[in-house]
Amino acid sequence: MTWYNKLRNGLSKTRKQINTSAGTLGTDLRDVFSNRIETLEDLEFALISADVGRAAAAEILEDVKNSKQPNLQAALMEAMTLQLEPDAKRAQLRKYGFAPDARRGSVAPNGKVIMVVGVNGVGKTTTIAKLGHYYQSQGKSVLFAAGDTFRAAAGAQLGVWGERLSIPVTQGKEGSDPAAVAFDGATERVQRGLDLLLVDTAGRLHNKHNLMEELKKVRRVIDKADPGEPADVWLVLDAVTGQNGLEQAKKFHEATPLTGVVVTKLDGTAKGGIIIPIVRELSVPIKFIGVGEGLDDLQPFDSQEFVKALFDMD
Repeated sequence: MTWYNKLRNGLSKTRKQINTSAGTLGTDLRDVFSNRIETLEDLEFALISADVGRAAAAEILEDVKNSKQPNLQAALMEAMTLQLEPDAKRAQLRKYGFAPDARRGSVAPNGKVIMVVGVNGVGKTTTIAKLGHYYQSQGKSVLFAAGDTFRAAAGAQLGVWGERLSIPVTQGKEGSDPAAVAFDGATERVQRGLDLLLVDTAGRLHNKHNLMEELKKVRRVIDKADPGEPADVWLVLDAVTGQNGLEQAKKFHEATPLTGVVVTKLDGTAKGGIIIPIVRELSVPIKFIGVGEGLDDLQPFDSQEFVKALFDMD
């Protein structure tokens, strides 16, 4: 099965939530917006129910009203695509249109180190393995750092993935200082001349101040070992959490500014629209999305591809 078909199948629950209302609106925008106000309210409710958020839903409808597209579905798809891009890219798309070279964001790291953060249970370690697999397939040499020294067997889990993927892993003892492991990993990457270091971190509740402060320490020691790094801090977010995921993202962004978000488990929820308010409120790009357990079920995010899959377009 192709990635697009996996994505289309994975978004079926969210699609059902939105398309139930969107599909009743007809095709003539002039007729829709002059005579079908109650149905438009249904559409707005459907968008909000899919965790798009009130502000984004209102802007989507406004963009649809002003669209030059001939039918509602095309206008709605275009409006939703705009909401899936950070402010700068959104302005670019508004100005230059939706040419293929303009819509796809880059998943190339900004530097040599990606620090991966998130709450307990979102699957950071498995996500790191999938990211390692992806970048390895792009010809990059990769190193893992097992910075989750608190969860029992977390280091061993990453070690198993490293062995499976032939990716070396820097590890510390269980209960040791995670910042020390991150420092060792950054040092090893420099010494070995490897292209990319992916640093695992322990899951932590976003409302625990002391644990969020620890992330700042990890970031500082990486910078000591490899000045300017980590150039990327990516948050792993479970789509099933819905609006709570937005609160998580805000708190992590405050503690250590995020440069990207990886959204997993989109196949298990009708709340896939949550990625829209995350991009909108934080102006942080979605880097990867996941719709399954396999190594290849995490792929770079493409806003237009996502919307096409959401609307079940071939």
